[in-house]
Amino acid sequence: MSLIEQAAKRLEQLRQAGVELPEEITSPAPLRHDGRNVDQDAVVIAPKAKKAATVSRRVELKLDALAASGLLVPQASRSLLADEFRVIKRPLIANAMGKGSEPIANGNLIMITSALPGEGKSSTAINLAISIAMELDNTVMLVDADVARPSILRMLGLPPAPGLLDVVNKNSVDISGVLLRTNIEKLSILPSGTQHERATELLASDAMVRLLDDMASRYNDRIIIFDSPPLLITTEAPALAAHMGQIVIVVQAENTTQATVKQAVDSIEACPLKMVILNQVRQASSDGYGYGYGYGYRHEKK
Repeated sequence: MSLIEQAAKRLEQLRQAGVELPEEITSPAPLRHDGRNVDQDAVVIAPKAKKAATVSRRVELKLDALAASGLLVPQASRSLLADEFRVIKRPLIANAMGKGSEPIANGNLIMITSALPGEGKSSTAINLAISIAMELDNTVMLVDADVARPSILRMLGLPPAPGLLDVVNKNSVDISGVLLRTNIEKLSILPSGTQHERATELLASDAMVRLLDDMASRYNDRIIIFDSPPLLITTEAPALAAHMGQIVIVVQAENTTQATVKQAVDSIEACPLKMVILNQVRQASSDGYGYGYGYGYRHEKK
């Protein structure tokens, strides 16, 4: 079998295996001393130079400022807030890693939402992401999916940046160019991205589904936290919820009615597991309201 036949056979094997091949460059085979080619069919196949891999940008979070604003930081690992989120995150991590009572599709995709604005969903999403980043065995990505009113970057003291909507609008699954690595070692952030008049349609598109599937399966140790819009004032949240494995509904204590919470829960029937967190619970040991949580599960089979 000539060299060209061997090369063609190998290329066909690679194509059948689903390998994306670079363009091929051919050049004449070396000449013998009598001026004839060693093999008239022989070619040398050389790939084009590969493009340099895109490296995610690194940002510095001012941890002292975050702590002063009431958010969780790694150095406050023995605080009351840190202990509360240990209780909250433990079943979420177990479900995400397939260690819960039942397997959950896309269990590592966790949406944080609320019935109405102002119930503390974004601060909950940030605190949960930082708490999970403190784990030894998991990495976490925090996604600002509240595309109409993004707040994650502002709350973390970071300027606006491209992100989720830009990737989906390009029908891409490559987030490396917009993902922000942070000085909290296992925490990365995907901003909401450039405002788009058809943001709702983008979140409900096939491109978004492909991106979510890729994000869920790319790294088996990664948990992805989505800060989503409130359930009862937008259509984006129910569209996003249909692809989540777990949903956490943040409820402001002594403010949001039971009927409102029930209406919010009923709007996301597609998700098999829902967790309700009671935020701003009155603390008996303090004056007024503290930053406490009550929690419970409503696990429904599809």
